[in-house]
Amino acid sequence: MPLTDTAIRNAKAADKPYKLADGAGLYLLINPTGSRLWRLKYRIEGREKLLAIGPYPDVSLAKARERREEARKLIADGADPSALKKQTREEAKAAPGNTFRAVAEEHLAKLTREGLADITLAKRRWLLDFAYPHFGDRDIATVSSALVLEALREIEAKGHHETARRMRSVVGSVFRYAIATARVENDPTFALRGALTTPKVQHRSAVTTATELGKLLKAIDGYRGQPATRAALRLMPLLFPRPGELRAARWTEFDLDKAIWSIPAERMKMRRPHRVPLPPQAVAILRDLHALTADEDFAFPSVGAAKKPISENTLNFALRRLGFGPDIATAHGFRATASTLLNESGRWNPDAIERQLAHAENNEVRRAYLRGEHWEERVRMMAWWADHLDALREQAGLATP
Repeated sequence: MPLTDTAIRNAKAADKPYKLADGAGLYLLINPTGSRLWRLKYRIEGREKLLAIGPYPDVSLAKARERREEARKLIADGADPSALKKQTREEAKAAPGNTFRAVAEEHLAKLTREGLADITLAKRRWLLDFAYPHFGDRDIATVSSALVLEALREIEAKGHHETARRMRSVVGSVFRYAIATARVENDPTFALRGALTTPKVQHRSAVTTATELGKLLKAIDGYRGQPATRAALRLMPLLFPRPGELRAARWTEFDLDKAIWSIPAERMKMRRPHRVPLPPQAVAILRDLHALTADEDFAFPSVGAAKKPISENTLNFALRRLGFGPDIATAHGFRATASTLLNESGRWNPDAIERQLAHAENNEVRRAYLRGEHWEERVRMMAWWADHLDALREQAGLATP
């Protein structure tokens, strides 16, 4: 009986290797380590031979069947697919572009063409720079798990556990690209799962009670720094975007008459365009700011360098000046504040809140169905939220001795 993706996903590792047959010689080998490898059993001149097709899920069920049919055509023509694959691999090894560094740069070039954000590409390059001294100039097919682990351990020894974890992931993506381009058959980083120290998760500090939020809002009203910084600081709790999305906003993104902020995909973490309903309070702040910075490209230009937006740390520094340390409040923490209080209110669909936060749905099935923006509900929700913040601010003022 032919295999299904469901049967493959549900297959568990056992004490000994076992096979799941798909038919016509194709089967999936399930190893005790959890690896799942496609194999094709065939005969050439009466001799039984085995062709390695690749690991699942890098090679899907459909792709494995496609490669099976390609191999069967070669066999029908009297050719040996295993011998041809070995010849292709040896030719690839001999190519000057087959070092780990060359394959990594080729992969980065592909990601650049696909529109990966510049900041994400820069982070990948930075992580790969840790790998290059260890095995950058080696033939990628000779880079072993032990060699990669040695490089990762050097980073771990300096206490940079999160950097080591991310480096393993980026190196693994290079090897998966190498598998897809017939340079190697396996990803040596797969065997390193669980070998690295798990970094402790450090959540960004955020105010999550209505009373404390009211005090913070009251303090923000008293900020007397640069106008662009003050406007951004007032908008963060109102709109709760990611700080980078707000500080790098351009005036062309705002339609104040329609009360909509449209953020293009290239500026979003999830690489999808995002619209933000602007409550009247936010529109008023932006109109006041527009009178000061309308001639600039950026809505929140940097002092002394108007061609650039305010810096990454400007908002956090402003909070520090107001007396809120990093253990109490951060610019990014306004997102957690809004998420907590909006959900606790019980007034709004959690999906609408998540959409306003521009979060990606992790469940693939749900993501396929959640294509709506919940726009009308989000317009109402943002208006309610702005009024709610006004009330909290007023209460904080009344409570001030």
